[in-house]
Amino acid sequence: MNKLNFKEKTNINLLMYLAIIVVSVTILIFLDMNKFQYNYVISIIEKSLVYAVVALSMNIVTGFTGLFSLGQAGFMALGAYTTAILTIPIASRPNVYYMNGILPALENAIVPIPVALILGGVVAGVFAALIGIPILRLKSDYLAIATLGFSEIIRAVIASPMMDKITNGSYGLKSIPGFKSSLECFAYSLICIVIMILIINSSTGRDFKAVREDEIAARAVGINLFKTKELSFVVSSFFTGIGGGLLAMFMRSIDSKTFQITLTYDILLIVVLGGIGSITGSIVGAFFVTAGKELLRFFDEPLIIGGVQIPLFKPGFRMVIFSILLMIVVLFFRKGLLGGKELSFNKLMKVRRKKNLDEPGGNA
Repeated sequence: MNKLNFKEKTNINLLMYLAIIVVSVTILIFLDMNKFQYNYVISIIEKSLVYAVVALSMNIVTGFTGLFSLGQAGFMALGAYTTAILTIPIASRPNVYYMNGILPALENAIVPIPVALILGGVVAGVFAALIGIPILRLKSDYLAIATLGFSEIIRAVIASPMMDKITNGSYGLKSIPGFKSSLECFAYSLICIVIMILIINSSTGRDFKAVREDEIAARAVGINLFKTKELSFVVSSFFTGIGGGLLAMFMRSIDSKTFQITLTYDILLIVVLGGIGSITGSIVGAFFVTAGKELLRFFDEPLIIGGVQIPLFKPGFRMVIFSILLMIVVLFFRKGLLGGKELSFNKLMKVRRKKNLDEPGGNA
């Protein structure tokens, strides 16, 4: 049995991933054509795609660089509000800023959605660069606490009265343009994911991994630790900001409560469950967690059997079942579903060939 060389393995993986993209596009076209019938399914897919972008961006700094950051909700808020402010139709703005009005400079400021998403990422990246200077000198838990504090500060500032004419304060923003179709959400998410994969597999990504593995050895080979950590933090925050913009488009309306600490924990759950340091793990984890929560929603509804109401079936029981399932998954997959590795079709083919060889009459 001949072994495939590296180039052949790479080509097989690329072809299979392209096949998955083609199949996904075909399915999304079918769903969009029957939007009223599959509206709920479409919403789950769109939310999963958005979370996949944010989870992978978090994995860049946490999984590939080894920095424990918990500021995702704050950076998502920056991206979401920037995108929303710059895309809300001008005619709708008086109805949105009906309490205190809008800042004159923003009254007629509107840009195309792709530009708004990029600007949302830039704003998040700039803030990351500024706060990264002092906090990236901290280690592990201290870094996590600092970024978590930054996230809460951002949320508090957004809701404060002094920001009423920009963020509309505690009233939030509505009339945000949504996705015209699930294909639009898929396209934005795919572009972000592909760019992040290219960064991770580049020389810059190798520097990230070197810092994660051994800072002393990385410094010895000439890697500037602070600049590498800062770059990783900024890149991660940039794509987190874009993810926040995509979330704003998905929800169509946002306020400061949307970006509470629990949002960061949800993203962290996806990263850990999929596999820290795994690109495909973040994507699989996003769909697993998002779809899992929705598929178990029937546990929140009253259940009556033979005229007797089952007491456990009531609002909140869904999350109990979901938590139990997560515990089971973690017990059997202690490093996540993919264990820090990537979903490779070569490995699947290898397992299949091995199975065929083990069967009676199998050919070597």
